Amino acid sequence: MLVSRPRVLLADDYPDIVIAITRLLSLDCDIVGTVEDGSALLETAQRLQPDVIVLDVHLRHLNSLEACRELRRVSPEMKVIMFTAGADPNVGQAFLEAGASAFVSKERSMELLSTIKRLCGSEG
Repeated sequence: MLVSRPRVLLADDYPDIVIAITRLLSLDCDIVGTVEDGSALLETAQRLQPDVIVLDVHLRHLNSLEACRELRRVSPEMKVIMFTAGADPNVGQAFLEAGASAFVSKERSMELLSTIKRLCGSEG
């Protein structure tokens, strides 16, 4: 499916990260919302139906791994990108097995846009 301007939901509990990622993505993506805890994530994702969710590995109120599984169960067409400051390959593998579409380290945040474009079929 080709998406010209992917609709992105950001899930991170650090406001500075949310601001930085919004700036990074806003020229090419529509940031449809932000949430800072896992319990709000599921409701907001169902209501807004984004193309992509950028999900921090560590959220409050609901384990991000469980949130990823639930998102993929209720909306399998939604892409979930795990986004973390850690670079533990075992964590990345666990999220990929839970249904995440990609895993991007915050240290490599410049790769986030190209990952979103690849997942939405809008590279180029």
